Amino acid sequence: MPKPSQPNGSPTRLVRPLVRRLHAYVPGEQPKVKGLVKLNTNENPYPPSPKVLSAVAAAVDGRLRLYPDPTAHPLREQLARLHGCSPDHLIIGNGSDELLALGVRAFVEPQPSGGNLPKAPSRHRVQYFSPSYSLYPVLAETHGAIIHPVPLMEDFSLPPVSDLRSGRRWDFKAALTFITTPNAPSGRGFPTRDLDSLCAAMKGVVVLDEAYVDFAEENALELCLRHPHVIVSRTFSKAYSLCFQRVGYWVGHPELIAALHRIRDSYNVNGLGQLAAQATLGDLPYYRRNFRKVIATRTRLARELTGLGWQVLPSQTNFLLARPPGPPARQWLEALRDRKILVRWFSTPGLEAFLRITIGTDQEMDTLLTTVRSLFRPTPDR
Repeated sequence: MPKPSQPNGSPTRLVRPLVRRLHAYVPGEQPKVKGLVKLNTNENPYPPSPKVLSAVAAAVDGRLRLYPDPTAHPLREQLARLHGCSPDHLIIGNGSDELLALGVRAFVEPQPSGGNLPKAPSRHRVQYFSPSYSLYPVLAETHGAIIHPVPLMEDFSLPPVSDLRSGRRWDFKAALTFITTPNAPSGRGFPTRDLDSLCAAMKGVVVLDEAYVDFAEENALELCLRHPHVIVSRTFSKAYSLCFQRVGYWVGHPELIAALHRIRDSYNVNGLGQLAAQATLGDLPYYRRNFRKVIATRTRLARELTGLGWQVLPSQTNFLLARPPGPPARQWLEALRDRKILVRWFSTPGLEAFLRITIGTDQEMDTLLTTVRSLFRPTPDR
């Protein structure tokens, strides 16, 4: 067999310098052995509705040879009825992550130099609170835009708009601002009135990323129907048990949505995913019961962990961010993993003392708590 020809130098030289500098997004660990309690990727512990499973199974037929609806129009019509808007206000994505990437491409000018100069014009800037979804900087840097993280308050709440103005760290003219609400990874919910004040002060596009909103006390959908520069991002993954199918959507002004349609991939959402999402919307009472179960389990887990000496942050998501007592969080992560329980740990400054724990079934939470009690050795009183 002839040897392959070798280009001059390493093949790495063929890769764009910008791409060589990138650090890829790191998702939660996927199990490689059976029997793990998986509490690290914020999946819903309950399966899709039986009606959804039946709809998907019934569609596994000769239709698989055909292309799906290119704009997911039937799904957009259902969502429009649900949210009180027109289908022109909606775009469906291959998960909300695809739409986040489209937003960066549509609304942000890349820097000609590909650098990250702090004094570059706002049209090059992707802004977000920190800590939040770690995909935002990856998408911005991939595009050659400037990342502009702004710290949340010490308790992970939003800074007041007046503080943002006086601090001059916040860019009210940033081309694109992502606000994760409720926040991940803290779990904290942000009041709609505070988001409204912040959105009203912004000049660029604002995306309110509501991936976990079904577990929260309120939502901000009204803001994207009232402010023409505001978009709300939703997903069928977290609350609706469709991670496997990858379906997300954005709601916003038709002119912004039309811009996204112009640059999205053709047939970007698979047909089975579209049908599964449509069937999901046809059985919302089933899912609302599951939301209530997750919230009740979240409340119980927070109470039990607090009683064991953990510092548990208030959550309006399907996970808890909690600081364990005694050994460092990284050590707890490894100890739990040794006992076949996966949770999430972040090395990000300000988060390294915490673990993020997905809310599972009551049985999974009992397993976690039993294991935590076996690991926790309180110091006896003297």
